[in-house]
Amino acid sequence: MASVHRYRRFEDNLVQRIKKLVVSAALKAVSLLKTFAVAVTRRYTVVLVPHSEKNVYNFNISIASLCCALLILAGIAGAFFWYGSSFSGIRGDLTLKDSRFKDTQASLDQLRDEIARLLRQTRSFQTTLSNTLSALGLDTPVNNAENPATGDLSSLFDIRETAAGTLKEVDDLRNFTGYLSSAEDPLKEIGSLYKNQRALLTEIPNIWPIKGGIGHISMYFGQNENPFTGQYYIHKGIDLSTYRSGDPVVATADGQVVTLEYDPVGGFGYYIIIKHKHGFYTRYAHLQSFKATKGQRVQQGEVIGYIGNTGLSTGPHLHYEIHVGSDVVDPYKYLNIRSSNVRIGR
Repeated sequence: MASVHRYRRFEDNLVQRIKKLVVSAALKAVSLLKTFAVAVTRRYTVVLVPHSEKNVYNFNISIASLCCALLILAGIAGAFFWYGSSFSGIRGDLTLKDSRFKDTQASLDQLRDEIARLLRQTRSFQTTLSNTLSALGLDTPVNNAENPATGDLSSLFDIRETAAGTLKEVDDLRNFTGYLSSAEDPLKEIGSLYKNQRALLTEIPNIWPIKGGIGHISMYFGQNENPFTGQYYIHKGIDLSTYRSGDPVVATADGQVVTLEYDPVGGFGYYIIIKHKHGFYTRYAHLQSFKATKGQRVQQGEVIGYIGNTGLSTGPHLHYEIHVGSDVVDPYKYLNIRSSNVRIGR
């Protein structure tokens, strides 16, 4: 029991001490607050004395009012600096955008110059294409370059050109696009005609029968003096000479080798006959040797043999003939229509 009483007394003493400490702390806090309130609310008189003999100015101010004024001034100063920094950032952005705008304007000016040059070339292209199509008997595409654009806002409001002339260029480009679209079919027809012409030129004997276009005509087609008898006779082809044997001979058109023989009686020696389309045949005589075989399909310019001196011949040369059906024609006339588009030799 004694221990319980001692514990109760200790507990009561502890509670009393804590109460005293709390009360003491509260009193001190209240005292400090009163002191602070007195200091803050204490008023001071500020006296302004001019150097002249005018009236003296004085006004009362408290610490609280002074602190409020300082806070207001600090806020104003902070706002000023914040807006100043924001303005500097906006000004920098405007400067950058102005620079980009100038670059864009320069690019647009350059684009307009290129568009103007393109349109000048377009007019020249239109004239050339129209003349070409007219010469070929094809339809000329409609030129809408002079017509205003239809079906858009410019036609609705009758707008033709802005101060910078932008709408005019766009309208011209739109018309040029339409012209190119209408010119597509005639150009395809030209391509088809060219392809057919090229195919026709490879099917008709029209190139020099010696590879590389070398040599010369030593005897023409028609009436000539026979070098062996001295009498006049009809020479049924042309003789081409390079003054040597072994130069390659080429097919003068696409076709098929139908004859590849040696003729000691007629005087042709080693000779080749090629059958072509449209009833054409070509003969290559006095060859040294063959490169083609019988039945082989050859292309124009392909090597089929080599110049020689076989058969009835006075020297190395190529005897070249063209037959149309059963008729013999002058090969020189066909050599005159050979096209630069056809490659001579392979």
